[in-house]
Amino acid sequence: MSPRRSYDQYCSAARALDVVGDRWTLLIVRELLAGPRRYTDLHADLPGVSTDVLASRLKDMERDGLGTRRRLPPPGAAYVYELTSRGRELLSVLQALGEWGQAELGERRPTDAVRAHWFALPLLRSLEGEGLVEVRLEEGNFHLYVGAEDGPVYGDGPAPGEPDARLVLDSGTCEAVARGELSVADAVRDGRIDVTGDGTLAKVLREG
Repeated sequence: MSPRRSYDQYCSAARALDVVGDRWTLLIVRELLAGPRRYTDLHADLPGVSTDVLASRLKDMERDGLGTRRRLPPPGAAYVYELTSRGRELLSVLQALGEWGQAELGERRPTDAVRAHWFALPLLRSLEGEGLVEVRLEEGNFHLYVGAEDGPVYGDGPAPGEPDARLVLDSGTCEAVARGELSVADAVRDGRIDVTGDGTLAKVLREG
């Protein structure tokens, strides 16, 4: 584990960047906001990162109190990485950074990698209330824990139980939401998002 580099500036922004300013760190946090992840799954969902860099960043996150590594009980018996409460506090940082970066997103480039769950945080920014939401996209399915105060804020794949709301939308609509050009509520009103479910969230979205 390499020693932490520092800007050596008595400034909270500089101190924060000492911890999370290295390349890939915040994207690893984005992935771990889905809950515990195996190393191989993290590597698969972070296209472009080398195995050495990923291993180094994960060790740095453990050193700095942002993440932990633990062994699953049998029959899994694999190691997983997860955020500490300190690491989970970076959700608001990522949301603010994502909102600021909307103007940089533009149209998807041919070279851009994409994973369905990368749209989780933009959709969370556009949803209010509390509940389990399943999202179905052409790229795949994921689910959101809207209003969750601890634990995962999203997960890959279908919802683990009956969701309060189920959203079905195409890639163009989801990308427009991610760019900040369209809210979920407006997309529902325009018929670009199909909402089903009997939970409060579904009813609020349909009544818009």
